Amino acid sequence: MGAVSTTVFLLTLIHLFLRISSQDFLLAGSSLSVEHSSNMLRSPDGTFICGFYNISSNASTFSIWFSNTSEKTVVWSANPLHPVYTWGSMIKLNSDGSMVLKDYNGQIVWTNNVSSSNAEQAQLLDTGNLIVKGRGGIILWQSFASPTDTLLPTQSINATMKLISTNRLLVPGHYSLRFDDQYLLSVFDDEKDISFICWPNPTMTIWDKHRKPFNSTTAGVLDNWGHFLGSDNTTFTAADWGPGIMRRLTLDYDGNLRLYSLNKADRAWSVTWMAFPQLCDVLGLCGRNGICVYTPVPSCACAPGYEVIDPRDQIKGCRPKINSSCDEQKVKFVKLPNTDFMGYDISIHSSVSLNFCKNICLNDCHCKGFAYWEGDGGCYAKSVFLGGITLQNRGRTGTVYIKIPKEIEVLENSIPHSQPFGPNYGPNCSTTDNFVAEFLDKSMNEQSESKYLYFYGFLSAIFLAELMFVVLGWFILGRERGELRGVWPAEVGYEMITNHFRRYTYKELVSATRKFKDELGSGASGIVYKGFLKDDREVAVKKLVEINQGEEEFQHELSVLSRIYRMNLVRVWGFCSDGPHRMLITEYVKNGSLSKILFGTEASEILLEWKHRFNIALGMARGLAYLHHECLEWVIHCDVKPENILLDENLVPKIADFGLAKLLNRGGSNINISRIQGTRGYLAPEWVSSLPITAKVDVYSFGVVLLELLKGARISDMEKNDDEEVEMVLGRIVRMLKENLQLDCKEQSWITDFIDARLNGEFNYMQARTMTKLAVSCLEEDRSRRPTMENVVQMFVSVDEITSATGGGGAV
Repeated sequence: MGAVSTTVFLLTLIHLFLRISSQDFLLAGSSLSVEHSSNMLRSPDGTFICGFYNISSNASTFSIWFSNTSEKTVVWSANPLHPVYTWGSMIKLNSDGSMVLKDYNGQIVWTNNVSSSNAEQAQLLDTGNLIVKGRGGIILWQSFASPTDTLLPTQSINATMKLISTNRLLVPGHYSLRFDDQYLLSVFDDEKDISFICWPNPTMTIWDKHRKPFNSTTAGVLDNWGHFLGSDNTTFTAADWGPGIMRRLTLDYDGNLRLYSLNKADRAWSVTWMAFPQLCDVLGLCGRNGICVYTPVPSCACAPGYEVIDPRDQIKGCRPKINSSCDEQKVKFVKLPNTDFMGYDISIHSSVSLNFCKNICLNDCHCKGFAYWEGDGGCYAKSVFLGGITLQNRGRTGTVYIKIPKEIEVLENSIPHSQPFGPNYGPNCSTTDNFVAEFLDKSMNEQSESKYLYFYGFLSAIFLAELMFVVLGWFILGRERGELRGVWPAEVGYEMITNHFRRYTYKELVSATRKFKDELGSGASGIVYKGFLKDDREVAVKKLVEINQGEEEFQHELSVLSRIYRMNLVRVWGFCSDGPHRMLITEYVKNGSLSKILFGTEASEILLEWKHRFNIALGMARGLAYLHHECLEWVIHCDVKPENILLDENLVPKIADFGLAKLLNRGGSNINISRIQGTRGYLAPEWVSSLPITAKVDVYSFGVVLLELLKGARISDMEKNDDEEVEMVLGRIVRMLKENLQLDCKEQSWITDFIDARLNGEFNYMQARTMTKLAVSCLEEDRSRRPTMENVVQMFVSVDEITSATGGGGAV
């Protein structure tokens, strides 16, 4: 009770602060800025706030959220697909009634498309509706007319509107709530090339659903008492039906439509109605070729012969390991008891034998498998595996037979099956046929389970209690003996054999760093400490922050890091993943970062000579080219800057923090990176636009570092102007260099003027001109015109060979 009281007290203080710092109206000609937390609109009763919502440290959306909940709950967003940078962005209400959201560079990201001559102000109402009002109280625009994933009480949905599911980063999913072609309110799963109804049950007739099709009007609204009524007779009521309760109806990322009520005591949401009491009934929940299993909570597994597309998002489903052949001599069937896939039947047959059903599928190249119902001999040949679920006692007993190539081996214990009363389901370690992924909205599922799976929880309580005692005892003993080794093998000789990359315990790293005493530096991703391992290796231990991946995703990224090794990349020795502690253990690089030496800080006594600068640029290019083109998985660094370039005792560059970047599958260019990564001044233009993120963002950042190597100063310090943004300074420098590069070769005094004055003219002209030319090409606004890092390396090597052949001639 004390903790709850403290929480309520803190929330009350925050609520009062927001009331003081926010405003009631946005007048025509006024704006809200992303930098100032006080630039927000509040509803008169303080229930809702409208302003910039941070989805990461660098990206924001213009959104509306509840002001007094334990966690921010967004109910509407203007720009979920195009977040703006958290510096320099603003939204302005013009005198013509148009609200315009601009990014830091002035690019228009969103507008409400209003044009009127009598706009007066924008206001956030007590209902959570953001409106633009004209003279006489006329509403020119309202957010209620363009919902995102949530309907609030009194907010209506009609035939021109729809809700689209979003995850916690406000990235849209592929479920939608809208009226279908018969004017029936339905939940759709909108896949890439197919769209189908998930709710209400598509196998039921309209009359069984108690719906009324083809109405003259289409509307649905949730009232203040918790009752929803649609024009097609869609109706449901909150379990806590009654007045005076804050509610919201949300289409969640997992495809389930849920009605939430706010608990006044702890300010937390609870589910009071849902479309699917059993989450596995959501069609398409696990994507194509995926099967929903109860473990006992809902999880996803791949059908035999298939592998996960993206472990981070189970909704993307699974893909075939090997393309299936049409030759019936090269395929076989794998049996999946108590399993079914919904719909997409090529053909349906009744009262037939199992062999007859097999032959139908064997003779059809489009057949991926079939479902056979032993009771009535029903045969359903499938062209697509979607809506997979495995659970006993669902009315009838059916079996699915998957057609896969004969060369794929399927172990019996790897076949997905639900275990609602047993231990957690997981794949056999020797096979990759399956994957298990918890759903993104974990807390949501826990609430659902608490209300709808009491039966499972009650029967499992005693078993779980005993299991907790056993696990707790094992954990305590294991820590005392120092035997915690994680998912990698823990045999006695393992540490000696694979000492190049291993898992460390938090206790080991506390000792190695002398309780994290010697801090080397810090950045957006964490703080770095110096340490010594038991074998006397000097290491850098980085405490990671904002690493929100699940254990499986974290392990996947680390498995890639363990295989990356090159002279120009910082060596990763291991990691720590003890409870909340996430750390990386890397080699210690003596001279620290390039920024400390290059920018002439008082702590640095090293002046980088020209040959060192050229070799640093070449080494950086080689390291990035390896990440982009040569390593086992394509890695984009996303934050190339002098602070992430370390120099060893011989001033050889080593790129650091590449393991924290988003890992991408080779050949994939259509990348969905949900938040802006990097450092201002080094960010490529596509980070703040809707373009996909590719390796060319690193090429752009590399171009900025090249200019700084040449000049010996940061871009922001090259032409000081307090009123000018760094992007404008950079653009002007690039334009100037472009013009100078086109000059006659005899007029090249500008190079001497541009190169770091501390070198006193001691530099190689040909190398300097090549580096300048490369920097300008890397900084092209159009990413297609930027070179690849392989091209950059070739240019460096060519000019290096020429200057070496001429004895280093060409020095000014």
